[in-house]
Parts: sequence; C-alpha cells; structure tokens
Amino acid sequence: MKIIHVVGARPNLMKIAPIIFECKKHGEMESLLIHTGQHYDDKMNGLFFRELGIPEPDINLGVGSASHAVQTAEIMKAFEPVVLKHRPDVVLVVGDVNSTVACGLVVVKLGVKLVHVEAGLRSFDRSMPEEINRVVTDSISDILFCTEQSGVDNLLHEGISKEKIHLVGHVMIDTLLRNLERARHSVILEELRGRGYLEGGNFAVLTLHRPSNVDDPVIFSRILDALEIIHQDMSILFPIHPRTCRNLATLGLDERIEGLSRLHLLEPLGYLDFLRLTSTAKIVLTDSGGIQEETTFLKIPCITLRENTERPITMEIGSNQVVGTDPEKIVQAYRRVISGKWRQMAVPPLWDGKAAERIVKILLQKYEKVNRISQNVLMT
Repeated sequence: MKIIHVVGARPNLMKIAPIIFECKKHGEMESLLIHTGQHYDDKMNGLFFRELGIPEPDINLGVGSASHAVQTAEIMKAFEPVVLKHRPDVVLVVGDVNSTVACGLVVVKLGVKLVHVEAGLRSFDRSMPEEINRVVTDSISDILFCTEQSGVDNLLHEGISKEKIHLVGHVMIDTLLRNLERARHSVILEELRGRGYLEGGNFAVLTLHRPSNVDDPVIFSRILDALEIIHQDMSILFPIHPRTCRNLATLGLDERIEGLSRLHLLEPLGYLDFLRLTSTAKIVLTDSGGIQEETTFLKIPCITLRENTERPITMEIGSNQVVGTDPEKIVQAYRRVISGKWRQMAVPPLWDGKAAERIVKILLQKYEKVNRISQNVLMT
C-alpha cells in the first residue's frame, strides 16, 4: 500500500506525525511525505519537524505565500506531477488549510483514493476560508476520519455515506501525549523568569492569528481593551505570529502594545516550549482551533476569541468557552477562572493517544478488501 502524506502548515505537523510513525510499523505500507511549502518560515515550520522527529519531506513543493486563489492553484499545479510520477494507492490530507483542499482536488481528478483526517468539523461560518476548505475536502473524500461525534453527525447530515465515516479520536492528542513528558523538561519558563516576564505565580498565554481578529484595527483594539484589564492581574505571554506582528505597526497598535507592561511578546515557539507554557498556564486566550483541543485535554481553562467554534466538544465537556471579541465578555470569562467558578472539565471519548493506530488499522483493512475484490474480478 503506497500512501502519500501531505502537510502544508504547522498545525498539520502535529496531526501527521503519529500517522507516519504508525505506518512505519507495517512493512506492507510505503509512505511518502510531501510538504507543499505553504508555511516556509523555520520558526513556523522547520523547528517542528526536528522536535517531533518527523523525517524530512521526500518532496517540498515550495509554493510559499500568496492569495487563497493563487496559493491553491500553485499547489495543485505542483502536486499533480508528483501524483502522476509516484502513483499512490492513497493520498492522506489533514486539517483545513489550502494545501488540504488543493491536494484533495488533484487526487480525486486523477482517480486516486483520498483520505481526510479531522473530517466533519463545522463552524457553519462560510466567511472563514477554513470552513470552505473543510466542506469541499469532505465532499470529495473516500475515507473520512473524525475526531468527535459532531463531525460524524455533520457528515451524515450532508449526505456522506456512513461506510466512509470513522470516529477514531484525535491524532493531535497522540502527539501531545507522546511529547508531554519531554515538554516538562523545557527550560522556557526559567528563561522567561530570568527576563522578568513572570511576575507572580500565575500567567496567561495568548495567541492571535486569524485575519478577522488581527487585520481589523477595531476588532484588534477591542481585544486589547480586555488585555489591558487582565494584564493588571498577571503576566500575559504572547508568542506572536509573523502576520500578527506585521499588523501591529500597519494598524498603528504597536505603541499601545508597548504600553502594556505585563504583556510580553515572544518569538514563535517550538512545540515543546509552547506545550510547557500551555500546560502550566492559569488560562489560555486564543483564536486557534487546535489550541482549544489541546487545552481541553490538558484541562486548562481556554477563552476562545471568536464568535463560533468548529470543535463543539471542547465547549460541551471540555475546558473551552467561546466569547467573541467583546471586551466585557472576555473579562467576565477571565474573572470566572480566577474566582474558581470555571466549568467542570472532561476529556472527550477516544482522545487517548491511539487515534493513529485506529486510522492505520482501518486503512489496511480497506486496502486488503479492495485488493481481494480486484483479485476475484481478475480470476473471473
């Protein structure tokens, strides 16, 4: 069974790593790793390869950044010759970035089986580019692996055949569990204390990268209104995305940020350092989908600075609360945390570190079945 794994952006790496490791356990599986180059900065990409122990990509398409249309088109143009040359049985894509949908479209047009990991998640907000990517990729996939029950329900509601859908848990939690002990040996907290960034015992972690938050000066300013209050109580550690960093000056917000004495901007962190921060923080504020899930597993209170989430399980039984960008709602949620009135927290079903094992087992079973049918056809 020849399988091409596709990654394009940093969040993909935590999802693809355990699948690659599991595939290596099976001699009948031949894996090829393709990086589209959607994320190309070493701090946003290369460091994660090294820390997670992922082998260097067999092929890097090197597409770089561009508008959604141009980037998607360039990925498709570069990926098609790869598929034609290597003739895989299966192409596996993860998540909801442009690389996911672009490579998926190439694959199905060439008649190759497409597998989507993290399928079925829906925010029901078509203004999010990721939502379009999710819906399109799911509609053309042959096998869909879901992280939570809402994904299964959404796919069934959209008319996807039940036989294609599998609830397997979350490969990103596989990666977290595999690296949690290593993260505990990170010295990031000691380094930050040495720089005077951790006054007092508790601290918050902040991440912001979505265009709806960081491209709009009004919305960004509203978030800063809330941070001005929170930073009076505790330090806020802000590993800043390159896009967000560029926007601070462009939107005229850099001086305001500098005025928040306990809000500390950090360079993008590696996986282990960031995991050490989130696993020991008092609270996390984010607009990232993956961080909502990681904090749910870690049982760290998470305030999501968006109007919706495609990961409802993190709200239903996890540690997450979606509050939008209203400063009053953000501060109210924050005060519930520090007063000890936060919700009860639990870990979703099948988030046990064995999702990749389930995925590979199902792929092998389906491939064996296809081969058996093909052989019977040839014999008759």
